[in-house]
Amino acid sequence: MSRIQVAFERVVLVKEKVGRYEIPRKIGSPEDVYKAITAITSIEEEAQEVFGVLILNTKNKIVAVHEISRGILNASLIHPREVFKPAVLHNAAAIVCFHNHPSGDPEPSEEDIEITNCLVKAGEIMGIEILDHIIVGDDMCVSLKKRGVM
Repeated sequence: MSRIQVAFERVVLVKEKVGRYEIPRKIGSPEDVYKAITAITSIEEEAQEVFGVLILNTKNKIVAVHEISRGILNASLIHPREVFKPAVLHNAAAIVCFHNHPSGDPEPSEEDIEITNCLVKAGEIMGIEILDHIIVGDDMCVSLKKRGVM
């Protein structure tokens, strides 16, 4: 009689202090998000598209920032599974997505709008709200929530 062996694994979140940043304590506007991500990351200087998330608690305070995908000049691969993995590990109440346009023009593409709506639906199922999706360009940003496309 043969036996099946199953490995028991667990995923553990380890918090490491890597630095302090002067960022808004609470996220209340797209401008707060822009200040936070430009203070923490060098996203405006990236030569390729970088997609990340701000992880927020129930009081909309930033708990963590995660880079989800680093793409090519004008695209990056985004999947809801990868976007929500750090949110689940941090017990997030909400997230804010962000990415850059290396061209410097933060105008959203059809693909940006499409993936945002897909992520919003996934977040509704998981109980993690996507508060906004910010696109960063040269010293400016566009909020998809303010534009009314999410």
